[in-house]
Amino acid sequence: MFLAIFLLIIGLVLLVKGADWLVENASALAKKYNVSDLVIGLTIVAFGTSAPELVVNIIASLQKNQDIILGNVIGSNNFNLFIILGITGLISPIIVQKSTVWKEIPFSFFAALLLFILANHLFDFNGGNLGRVDGIILFIMFLSFLYFIFKQMKNEAPIESTITENSIDKKISLIVVFLILGLSSLILGGKLVVDNAVIIATNLGINEKLIGLTIVAAGTSLPELATSVVAALKKNNDIAMGNIIGSNIFNIFLILSISSIINPIGYNTAFNTDLVILMIGTIFVFIAMFTSGKRILDRWEAMVLLVSYVAYMVYLVAKEM
Repeated sequence: MFLAIFLLIIGLVLLVKGADWLVENASALAKKYNVSDLVIGLTIVAFGTSAPELVVNIIASLQKNQDIILGNVIGSNNFNLFIILGITGLISPIIVQKSTVWKEIPFSFFAALLLFILANHLFDFNGGNLGRVDGIILFIMFLSFLYFIFKQMKNEAPIESTITENSIDKKISLIVVFLILGLSSLILGGKLVVDNAVIIATNLGINEKLIGLTIVAAGTSLPELATSVVAALKKNNDIAMGNIIGSNIFNIFLILSISSIINPIGYNTAFNTDLVILMIGTIFVFIAMFTSGKRILDRWEAMVLLVSYVAYMVYLVAKEM
């Protein structure tokens, strides 16, 4: 137990440091290649911070730990939306771009809604499973999201740069090195946190579904937490928001698609409540963009997200005890 706690702490340190390297160098990469921070946040950073969920879900899918698979993704998305966005908004009110309000946030809501429809067999392709056909549908949606991001990159105005070609060539190598180090630290740190959190939870007699929704979900979401907090402290709103929204889209469309293609997933309808909460939370964030007329997530709205999640977790844990 003491070794598990020690390794858990090591994992947390790796997550925080990896997130710092990732945000700093992803932002530098964006400026050097005339790509906005929002696009980098929605793609490179979102994929990097979703890597722990991907690793955990591939392992869980191969071992057919179905409640871990679903609990990890749905729980992580709720943790991202309510806890990470809540903490980030408390640190500094988040100014959100118009494209995020009208495109990325609705896309995130659509991802949760589509998962709800497929998982509850409203189109019964797999006789009670979230199966390979469903996985292919989700993966097609993921490719559609990447196409949307590609089009957004083409339509953006170029970012002016005063950096010379020689200095770019010299610094790109360092940026790539630290990006790789950041992503590696995130993956290793996330793996250490999850593995040892599960060991601790199992010793305490917590069931698999609750482990998936809480400890595994929170553990694999720590990269998003560290990345968004660092971005908020550096006043980089686009990385902070793009990371959260992008990760939620990646988790459903990419990670669940791969998991269900590897092995059909038996869906536990108890997750419907968590999916509905995810959709309600996404709608709340969308509405929050209009309360002040400035596309800002204010501190009081961030507090509502935090309090709502804590209240639900207390209810969930009390119900399972």
